Amino acid sequence: MAHDCSHSTTPDMRYPFDARGVAKRFRHAAIFGALDSLHPGETMLFCNDHDPLPLLSQLVQRYGNGIEINYVARDPGQIVIEFNRK
Repeated sequence: MAHDCSHSTTPDMRYPFDARGVAKRFRHAAIFGALDSLHPGETMLFCNDHDPLPLLSQLVQRYGNGIEINYVARDPGQIVIEFNRK
């Protein structure tokens, strides 16, 4: 079953962020802002059309052990990642 990132909340209170609808010029700033808004223990469910490896490196540099990164789906054209704030 494919994941649908179009919902505003998920039943388990993960906050979806669909990067596909954000202009490329603003994506990283928008993602950092969204992650900065999360409280410890909250999760952002991130959707994108490609594997954001440079972004993941930036997140590790910025948040260190304060974030956990888990792939939910890694299909061509649909990448879904959980970002858990610690």
